[in-house]
Amino acid sequence: MRDLANWTGCPVPQPVLIEGRYVRLEPYERKVHLEALWNDAFGGMAINPLLKYFTQDDFSGIEDFDAWLSAVAAKSGWITEVFRDRATGNITGMANYMRADPANGVVEVGGVAHGPAMARSPLSTEAHYLMARHVFEDLGYRRYEWKCHSENQPSRSAALRLGFTFEGIFRQHMISKHANRDTAWYSMIDREWPLLKTAFETWLSPENFDSEGRQKRRLEDVRAEYAAKEQA
Repeated sequence: MRDLANWTGCPVPQPVLIEGRYVRLEPYERKVHLEALWNDAFGGMAINPLLKYFTQDDFSGIEDFDAWLSAVAAKSGWITEVFRDRATGNITGMANYMRADPANGVVEVGGVAHGPAMARSPLSTEAHYLMARHVFEDLGYRRYEWKCHSENQPSRSAALRLGFTFEGIFRQHMISKHANRDTAWYSMIDREWPLLKTAFETWLSPENFDSEGRQKRRLEDVRAEYAAKEQA
């Protein structure tokens, strides 16, 4: 654990462009990304079942989606990062830095939406690796959070796969789509980052994929191997 005697806090997250091997993270720009997110990444009105566990009401069209993106930026300070597949140039999803607490070095990743094109590919893993790396290495944060509806099993599985630690269920945490939401909380912290980073980079290396792009080793197994070596 770091010495906090001279802790002065962290910078507030700002829009950032980050280049990866498979994916590029781009700060959201309405004129560049709105239609690409709505149509290409999320399939128009197919966005509503895709974002079943988001708290806002279903979108009636792109205008609602546009208004929501503007509102979470203006009112809540969310920083929307858009995912672009470097191989195709297509927009494939998004996530947000949100609820930043720079005084304590805590920030959350949320509003995570992976379009179908991100499935069964390294895109989502690298996108979240790049977002976490920026938080810990560039901004110096101590804690990185992931929260989701307790019934959202894909999101809960994704958090564990990526290396977040489950911390518990916050009961009746909020009202989502006019119903109760219990929230599952996950985090990774700065002292865990070196091992998590090594596992991410090993999994993302081209050597971990066969000629058809299938993984040779699971991220969880790579991480467990490094953890065992650390404890030996």
